[in-house]
Amino acid sequence: MQERFNWRSWKDRVSKGTVGSNPTLSDVKMIKKFKTIQSELKEISDFEKGCWVNVSNQTNNNELKTLCQKLNVPLDFLTDPLDVNERSRIETEGGYTLIVLRAPLFDENNVDVPFTTLPIGIIFNEDLFITVCSKDSEIIADFINGKVKNFSTEDKSSAILKIFSRTALLYLKYLREINSRTNIVEKELHKAMKNEELIKLLNIEKSLVFFVTSLKANEFMMDRLQKMEIVKLDSEDKNLLEDVIIENKQAIEMANVYSNILSGMMDAFASVISNNLNVVLKFLTSVTIIVMIPTLIASIYGMNVELPFQHSLHAFVIVMIISIVLSMSGVLMFMKRKWF
Repeated sequence: MQERFNWRSWKDRVSKGTVGSNPTLSDVKMIKKFKTIQSELKEISDFEKGCWVNVSNQTNNNELKTLCQKLNVPLDFLTDPLDVNERSRIETEGGYTLIVLRAPLFDENNVDVPFTTLPIGIIFNEDLFITVCSKDSEIIADFINGKVKNFSTEDKSSAILKIFSRTALLYLKYLREINSRTNIVEKELHKAMKNEELIKLLNIEKSLVFFVTSLKANEFMMDRLQKMEIVKLDSEDKNLLEDVIIENKQAIEMANVYSNILSGMMDAFASVISNNLNVVLKFLTSVTIIVMIPTLIASIYGMNVELPFQHSLHAFVIVMIISIVLSMSGVLMFMKRKWF
């Protein structure tokens, strides 16, 4: 069992010079410390009681180990959220609680599947809370940039629920974006004869599968949080948690609806592409037959045998007229049967 971090002892040792302030951690830009001072979120240089520590884009295990030693946080709590496949869950150890939340991510560098999900780790005890994410998240950025109202680092339960709420809202935002992209691909599919548009829809469906899986995992985690007394919630926080659960269920339903529509659309447009290809082949076949008529006549009159009109001065004109008449007759017959 690890001992809790003693803020007073730590400050005394730093002031006496018996322990260094660890320039490695101070210089690392990926580990930032914030605290709400006079209703305004400000970045601070030292660890303080009631502060928020944000760890992002962290790849150096030595820096994580140093942070663990500073705060007596279990190392697994910091490393697990860095795994992109980590599931949503709640775990308690050494006086700290870990909540892993699956959040949506838009990766503009990934052309094929730009919408996916990644875990955000929320670690907290009575003195502070820590967020860990392997990539820059729009959710964390909103808190840092002051876009979240009434956010206080000292009110951990409210802060955690606000992260949940922003996550659910971001899912809904990205789902609407996915729907818009689906409509654009749908318009392209009406005249498509290749598989490129179907592949685009398949990639969009992958994003929806990622979203549905992560949203359901978040739902189980929040239901467990609601039943357990890990986080002390007042009546306002309980109402906020209920609202977040409702928004999460709404996102699940929306993702399922879009996924079902997309599956049916892919089947329908697979037939559309096949029909478009059949129409083109039918047209080309008809043109080939029409062109074959004058070709056949020219081939016959190219034979070295006795043929009609071969002694006539107007033989060429007569043959050409016959070819045109037969070709036009074929065109009229195909148009009448709607083969063109």
